[in-house]
Amino acid sequence: MVSIGGSSEGRTDEHPGTGTRASPSHGSAAGARHRPVVNADTLHTLTSRTVGELIAIALADEDPDGPVRWKAVAVLHARGDLDAFTEARRLCASDSRAERVLGVDILGELGAPQRPFIDKTLSVLRYLAACEDDVRVLHAVLIAFGHLRDQRALPSVIDLATHPDPTVRYGAAYALSHVLGRPPDPAGLAALRRLARDPDDDVADWAALGLILP
Repeated sequence: MVSIGGSSEGRTDEHPGTGTRASPSHGSAAGARHRPVVNADTLHTLTSRTVGELIAIALADEDPDGPVRWKAVAVLHARGDLDAFTEARRLCASDSRAERVLGVDILGELGAPQRPFIDKTLSVLRYLAACEDDVRVLHAVLIAFGHLRDQRALPSVIDLATHPDPTVRYGAAYALSHVLGRPPDPAGLAALRRLARDPDDDVADWAALGLILP
C-alpha cells in the first residue's frame, strides 16, 4: 500500500497519455497515445454515472488504451469535483498498479482548465515520483506533470530524467518542456538537452521536439 498524505479536495488532442510509446513522427505530434475519439452519445450516457461507477467502468477495461476506459476518464476530468479528486487520490495509494495508473490519469487533467485541486494533486504526484518503483506508474506521473504545466513539478521530472528505463525517460522528455518555466530553468533545460541525445530514439525525438517548441 502506498501512503499518500494530504487532505481531500478519450481525448482527441495532441497530448500523450500512459499507453504505448511512439516517436513524434509516428502519426500525431503526440505519438505516446492515440486515444480513441470520445463519442458524444456515449459521454452523455456516462455523465449520469457516479464517480464510483465511472471508476469501476474504467477498471473493467483492461486495455490501458481502451476506449471505454478513456471515455470514463474523460467524464471524470470534466466533473472535476471533490468526490472525483478524493477517489483518484485513493486509487493512487492502491496496491494495484492498474488502480494507481488510473488515479494518476484522472488527476492529470481533473477539472481542466481551472484545475481546482492542483496544489493537492501536485503533492500526490510528487510523492509518487519519489517513492514509486513501477515503470508504468512513473510514466503516468510524468505525463500528468506535463498536462499540469506547473513548474513546481520540475525537480521531480529532472530526477526521473536519468531513470534506467526508457519508458520513464520518455515521460520525462514529454514533461520537461511543459514545466521548464519562462525563462527556462537552466537545470531543466540541461536535462532536456541530455535526453535529446538519449540512445532510445523515441526519447531523443521527444526531447528534441521539446527544445524547439515555444
